[in-house]
Amino acid sequence: MIEGWSKIDGIYFAFITGLTIGYGDLAPIRGISRVLAVTIGFSGILLTGVIAALVVRALQVAAPVDQPKPRQ
Repeated sequence: MIEGWSKIDGIYFAFITGLTIGYGDLAPIRGISRVLAVTIGFSGILLTGVIAALVVRALQVAAPVDQPKPRQ
């Protein structure tokens, strides 16, 4: 709304920025919009990392790999 984009364009921009794809077809001009875009991008990086960690952990629990026992 700050940039004058339609709702669809705003949602599209948020997804593209959050997934850190950044096509560049929409770019914020106003300062507050740029701060929000950086926040969305940083949150997208964190959320992607959390999801990746959860998937890895779920795979570790679902299919445990036998680790060799240390020698004494």
